[in-house]
Amino acid sequence: MDNNVFEQMAKRYDTEERMELAKVIVKAVREELGDSKTKSLIDYGSGTGLVSLELSDIVDSILLVDSSEQMLEVAQAKISHRGISNATVLYADFTRETPELKADIILISLVLLHIPDTEKILQTLFSMLNEGGKLIIIDFDKNENINHPKVHNGFAHEELRNKLAEVGFNSTEMKTFYHGQDIFMKRDASMFIASSIK
Repeated sequence: MDNNVFEQMAKRYDTEERMELAKVIVKAVREELGDSKTKSLIDYGSGTGLVSLELSDIVDSILLVDSSEQMLEVAQAKISHRGISNATVLYADFTRETPELKADIILISLVLLHIPDTEKILQTLFSMLNEGGKLIIIDFDKNENINHPKVHNGFAHEELRNKLAEVGFNSTEMKTFYHGQDIFMKRDASMFIASSIK
């Protein structure tokens, strides 16, 4: 991932639009998580914590991981300001190196589209999950109107489901849950949630 872009965006990342979209995502993830009070969650590509910090009340612990130090500084400030005691941040890029981490749940929200090697990152996340753990992916449905050299134009459900199975996930449930205007590279798009069990 080209970090400099995200480093520059960090301070002004939490726009009205992003916050609105995060609310939609949080609602879908909360439904998916249900009662996870005893579970540890890693939010990979957490950015400023717009999504995962809204989940701190329903999980045991949250680790926000991002490859942008500035994004994590903003997230850390929110954690301190709001007195969230079960959230910590980690500066890391799993596409370059994988720290020794384990979690019951890994969330990757609107991040997969920025990672060129989908299989490799899915393999990495699979290895970090505890047995019976859950990977939750939120991303855009494949969109032929999007064309960008550094970003996937979304994902076709069947294709992604096959990749997840190849990596070793036992089962994957996937559904489109939201359609929005100008949400993907200033174009109308739909988002899906995929939940895979190790």
